[in-house]
Amino acid sequence: MSKMSTKLARHQLNGLTMGTCWSVTFDGPHDPALQTALQQAVQDVDTQMSTWSDTSDLMRLNAAPLDTWVAVPRHLIHVLAAGLEISTSTKGAFEMNVGDAVRAWGFGPSQIDIDAIRLASSARRVPAIDALELDQVNLQARKSAPLALDLSGIAKGYGVDRLVDVLKGFNINHGLCAIDGELRAIGNQADGTPWSVAIEAPDSNNRAAHSMLTLAEGAIATSGDYRHYVEVKGSRLSHTIDPRRSSPLVEAPASVSVIANTCLLADAMATALMVMGVEAGLAFAAKNQVSGLFLVRQPTGLHETGTGLFNP
Repeated sequence: MSKMSTKLARHQLNGLTMGTCWSVTFDGPHDPALQTALQQAVQDVDTQMSTWSDTSDLMRLNAAPLDTWVAVPRHLIHVLAAGLEISTSTKGAFEMNVGDAVRAWGFGPSQIDIDAIRLASSARRVPAIDALELDQVNLQARKSAPLALDLSGIAKGYGVDRLVDVLKGFNINHGLCAIDGELRAIGNQADGTPWSVAIEAPDSNNRAAHSMLTLAEGAIATSGDYRHYVEVKGSRLSHTIDPRRSSPLVEAPASVSVIANTCLLADAMATALMVMGVEAGLAFAAKNQVSGLFLVRQPTGLHETGTGLFNP
C-alpha cells in the first residue's frame, strides 16, 4: 500500500471555554461526535471550577458551612487533591485560598475594590492544606476554616488534559490540545515529527513568539504578567497573587514556562515558580527536576534562564 493512501487526514476543532478558546489539532479519522465530546469536557471543568459563577461547584464549596461534608463532583475533587499536593511540594508557593484577593484586585468578575484589597491583605489567611479535607472515595469535601478557593492557576491546565482524554477515548494517537498558552501533545504528528509550539513573548501589546520548541507526549504551560495585570504608580502587577502578601506579585519574572507530563502539573508549577521568583524558583526547579524557562525584563531587554529541558 502506498504512503499516499495511508496518510492520516489533519483536522482542527475549536470552541469557547473559561472566557477564552480551546483548540485541538489531530491526525486521524474524524468522528462527527468528537466536537460535542470535546466541548462537553471543557464545559464540565468550567461548570465545576469557575469563580465567575456563584452556582459553580467550587463556589458552592466556598459558601458551604464549616465542618460540613459537601458533595463534590469527580473532576473538581481531582483538581483540589492535586492542588493540595502541589501546595505541599512547593511549600505554599502554589496556594488555592486566594480567591478573595483575586476578586479584590479586579482579576475576577468584580472591579478592583480598595476596601476589599485592605480586607484581603489584613485577613489571616489559612492555607488550603490546613483547612480543606477531601474524601475522594465518596466524592465530598469539608472545611475547618473559611476558604475562598480559586483554581485559576490549575483549572485551564486540567481542561487541556480533559481534551486529551477525549481524543484518546476516540482512539486518536496524534494530537495537540490547547487552551490559551497551555498545551499538551499526544505523541508525535502522524508523519513522526514532533509538534511545533511557541512560547509567547511577554508583551501585552503584541502577541508574538519569543521562541519555538518541539513537543511530543508532554505538556507546556506558561504563567506571566503580560495578559492580565494592573498598573499601580507605574509598576506592573501580575494577576498572580502572592499568598504571602495576599496581593499581586511584585518584581516577578515576566513569564515562567514549564514542561511536564500533564498540563495540570505544568500549569500549577508555572504559577508556583512565578510566586517563588527567579532565584528561589530556579533553585527549586533544579533541585526537583522541573523543566522551567524564566523570562526576566532587564534594561537591556529580556533575559532568559532555564532548568531541565530548557537548559540542555
